[in-house]
Amino acid sequence: MRLTTYTDYALRVLMYLGLRGDAFSTIQEIAEQYGISKNHLMKLVHVLGQLGYVETVRGKKGGLRLARRPEMITIGEIIRQMEPDMALVECFRNTDSQCRIVKSCILQNALGEALDRFLETLDGYTLADLLAPAADLSRSFPVHIEHPPAAVSN
Repeated sequence: MRLTTYTDYALRVLMYLGLRGDAFSTIQEIAEQYGISKNHLMKLVHVLGQLGYVETVRGKKGGLRLARRPEMITIGEIIRQMEPDMALVECFRNTDSQCRIVKSCILQNALGEALDRFLETLDGYTLADLLAPAADLSRSFPVHIEHPPAAVSN
């Protein structure tokens, strides 16, 4: 299984905002720090806001920050919400399968079980876990993040 770039960017944005604590960040800042397209991030941040992960505040002193505490966000839930298609093989889809052996094949069950275990494992990790090496992560960016993580009020 391979996660989409969309999910990868969502995780990166949430990690970045988690490193910033209560400080506001901008889409431009995040795009520059990761070297990725601002246009890609605009739609993504909008979706993250709709899902309740990101708080957006307009105005000169506004920007983005986490809407929930990092320990309240599991990686499994992010992946479930961001991935458009978790069907590992054709027979996972609700449409008519073109596979000739679908009625007698146990591969679907084996892959389904593997996917369940994959997500179950990721449910055991929170955004806070990913932020544990905060000092090392902060130094990884072209412009080091100076703000230590602070508690998110929500």
